[in-house]
Amino acid sequence: MLNLKNKVALVIGLGQTNTEGWGIGAASAVTLARQGAIIFGGNRTIASTTKTKETIQEQGGQCDVVATDATDSASVKALVDACMEKHGRIDILLTSVGQSQPGDPASMTEDVWDSQMDINLKSVFLACHHVLPIMESQGSGSIICISSIAGLRYIGKPQVAYNTSKAAILQFVKATAVIYAPKGVRLNAVVPGLMDTPYTKSLAQRFATPGGYDEFSDETRYITGQKIVVDGGITSSTGRT
Repeated sequence: MLNLKNKVALVIGLGQTNTEGWGIGAASAVTLARQGAIIFGGNRTIASTTKTKETIQEQGGQCDVVATDATDSASVKALVDACMEKHGRIDILLTSVGQSQPGDPASMTEDVWDSQMDINLKSVFLACHHVLPIMESQGSGSIICISSIAGLRYIGKPQVAYNTSKAAILQFVKATAVIYAPKGVRLNAVVPGLMDTPYTKSLAQRFATPGGYDEFSDETRYITGQKIVVDGGITSSTGRT
């Protein structure tokens, strides 16, 4: 277990869609808290974060949650300001907001395309837009953005906006990591395959368990600008058994 004692972690997207399983953001928040981090969360609905918050508090951790629209700049800024007012710093940022809609370029409506870019990509930009100046002034910080293997390869269904937005996150992270490396700030992307979450519960396959990421700690401070693929070898496979 890595030492994150008293590190302030801002987690955007830590709600649960139902009572079974754990979403990536929620599981990551609990894992960070177990390693000593103080959790400050932003989520569209407060009610869906109850399980996350209670689990952290029952295990002796600290967690506050603010209602946040991750696609709205003013809402994200209010979240960041609230975290700074309470804790005075942000050591860790985890962006874990995302959603997929089906469709190819011919069948997808413009509204669906725009909404997919907002929820999957703009949410990452806004979080970094408001947090990076703080981390730069601190001279340190670690940012993890959740992407998807759908940004690396076709995964069997047409969801072109989701594919595009998740691929864009990877280049956003790589470019921004280079810019901010001299300022002591690291950015990496975690690229999960099919995880054991409520979102994929109906698919009868063996999944990874969400939340096991170590890229936030000081022990991994030499890692930046990387995509960490967590997919059980899916993207390396030819499909043969």
